[in-house]
Amino acid sequence: MQEIAQNWLVYDMTKSARMLALDSFLGDIPIFLFSLVGGVIADRMDRRKLLLMSQVIQMASALTLAFLIGTHRIQIWEILLSSFIVGCAQAFGGPAYSALVPSLVEKEDLPNAIALNSIQFNLARVLGPVVGGLAFKYAGAAWCFGMNSLSFVAVIYSLLSLHINFNPARTGDSILTGMKQGIGFIRKQGAMETLVGIAFCMTALAIPMITFLPVFAKNVFHQDEITYTWFLAASGLGSITGALTVASLGNVKNKGRIALSMLMVLGAGIAGFSLSRSILASCLLLFVSGGVMMCAFAMISSLVQLITPNDMRGRVMSVYNVAFRGGMPFGSVTTGWLVPIFTAPAVLSVNGLILVALGAYFLFVQRKVAAL
Repeated sequence: MQEIAQNWLVYDMTKSARMLALDSFLGDIPIFLFSLVGGVIADRMDRRKLLLMSQVIQMASALTLAFLIGTHRIQIWEILLSSFIVGCAQAFGGPAYSALVPSLVEKEDLPNAIALNSIQFNLARVLGPVVGGLAFKYAGAAWCFGMNSLSFVAVIYSLLSLHINFNPARTGDSILTGMKQGIGFIRKQGAMETLVGIAFCMTALAIPMITFLPVFAKNVFHQDEITYTWFLAASGLGSITGALTVASLGNVKNKGRIALSMLMVLGAGIAGFSLSRSILASCLLLFVSGGVMMCAFAMISSLVQLITPNDMRGRVMSVYNVAFRGGMPFGSVTTGWLVPIFTAPAVLSVNGLILVALGAYFLFVQRKVAAL
């Protein structure tokens, strides 16, 4: 809901695709800058407490913006600052969150758990835009931010209810040493470096399609926020379908080959959406893209988690999060810089074609991941 309100609010206040990209950049760049530190800390303290602190900061940020909007004092710099603060909280909470999931299930159930865990996020992507679009249109942006802040109460209660057996290792090593250990582990695992690189490219080239949906709704289709809402809902519904599909498959073989095939389909879907001039066809292509994106993400994430031992999981997942989330700000800023020059459809169609080529290369030429 807040994403709906914030993206539309930024674009409406500034009329600038580049400012929309900057907001996305500031929300994601802390992941790139601080996740490695967050991963070391996640291996040295109670991961649940670290995640709780992250949630409290995000709740306070949403509540502050709700107050500023409700009192008509909001300025663009305050939204941008809030995005950066939330990104910093996620940089430390993200590795802890990723490391918690394998602590709750047996190893053979991990692929199913990762897929099912993604459903809660993507179900929110379906329900949030629909409810958020209506709330934004008829009640105003302050309600979207306010309800988001209240939602953290349920998250915090859930975390307090968890009982996890994880005893952090006592070590005198510095944080820098811990970061080097995580990076060294990845470099020794053969295909792990390629998986991290694919994660970076996937988000850098695919996520801008979601970021710039307001531009397509407003400038390409000449519609309002309701069309933007339907676009987001179609993508989210596709992601849920993809997650359910992966969960139903269980611990399937050839995860690498499946992930790369889905990456190629994702690229084709993005290119097709970029060139579409039909709202119905665009929603269908967003649905397909959302589904295959989730399949690729779940397979790649499962491979990384299965290779990594528990005592290294915070550090390794922080590197993975840097790649996965770090691709977003660079992709958004690059796309935001190119869109005013070449138009959104042209830039995103090229993004899609690059993804197709990337998937084909690792599937047929450099086959380390395809062999997993």
